[in-house]
Amino acid sequence: MSKFIWFSGRGPALTQRQLERRATLPAPAAPDDRPLLQQRFVVLDLETTGLNLRRDQVLSIGAVVIENGAIDFAQQFERTLHRPNHQASASTLIHGIAPSEVARGDDPAEALLDFMEFVADSPLLAFHAEFDRRMLAAALKQSLGYRLQHPFFDVAEIAPLVCPQTQVRHGSLDEWTSTFGLQVQQRHHASADALVTAELSLLLFSKARRHGIDTLQELERQLSSQRRRQQALSL
Repeated sequence: MSKFIWFSGRGPALTQRQLERRATLPAPAAPDDRPLLQQRFVVLDLETTGLNLRRDQVLSIGAVVIENGAIDFAQQFERTLHRPNHQASASTLIHGIAPSEVARGDDPAEALLDFMEFVADSPLLAFHAEFDRRMLAAALKQSLGYRLQHPFFDVAEIAPLVCPQTQVRHGSLDEWTSTFGLQVQQRHHASADALVTAELSLLLFSKARRHGIDTLQELERQLSSQRRRQQALSL
């Protein structure tokens, strides 16, 4: 059998083993009525070559797991992806990932398969999640021909929902962590940002329960209502 199998004229080439792994990736679980404390969440952060959703690429993935109401330090994920001919840019000054580190990175298909196996059927949390969702979806499509369907919950949306009286100017991760007195050891590093986002999420889930938001279904409903109110105010 050929080492590589092309499954479309413009799609990625994958080994038979990679195709088998892709075929067995778990489907995402639908939001249910289990308490938030009983849910497993994968908290994600990406470092990228830039902020252009069409042109830029994922350079590194960092993730931690919240399970049973706590961060499970036994479940952590970190990968730098190999990108041929990657050059230093303005973004390098922010995330600090040198071209030499990218050159030594993991094959994107292998790294992304590892990550989606790590995610399993869990929902994902991220700060300003839409950017991470779209960048991850593009990477999965490009490297694996895989369509991302896992639900993403945006911690930047959850924070003002459950802390409506808290005044933050820009709603940045730095502002919210400072508001709660969280210690940030490193910023603009995927694993470190994922960890502080997980810490912030646990504090927000505690406040959510005081507002009667104790399930993913209810959280999803409240976030949808908040978006509709914001859209109405902008008209």
